[in-house]
Amino acid sequence: MSQPTPDASINFDQLAQRIKQWGQALGFQHVGITDVDLKQHEAQLQRWLDNGYHGEMDWMARHGMMRARPDELLPGTVRVISVRMNYLPPEAGFATTLANPNLGYVSRYSLGRDYHKLIRNRLKKLGQQIEAEVGPYGYRPFVDSAPF
Repeated sequence: MSQPTPDASINFDQLAQRIKQWGQALGFQHVGITDVDLKQHEAQLQRWLDNGYHGEMDWMARHGMMRARPDELLPGTVRVISVRMNYLPPEAGFATTLANPNLGYVSRYSLGRDYHKLIRNRLKKLGQQIEAEVGPYGYRPFVDSAPF
């Protein structure tokens, strides 16, 4: 995918602040923007994988260095926008359930709408909002089911 040439009139610092505000308006508690040069972290990621810290999440090892090389997953990538969303309601009270041997606990995220779909849809809206501001630039929303 070829990347469009950035519009020289865009104030990227101001755009970054607006992206963070739009993300928060969509329900994300934190929005970060970074470049894609992660070479300094590749050895640490490889050690983590070699030590088996990914447990039974075999897809993490299969994708290996793609996690440290976003441009290999989506050629032309120059920035990654990462978001965080709390999905544990304050009234969850899971600690009291876990302490009671007569009660079972079902993970909170499995009781509601699939968070992958929820977050992916919000990321898509964020991408559309950015495109409305700067014009088409090419983006792809990922949730934790992809190597980003």
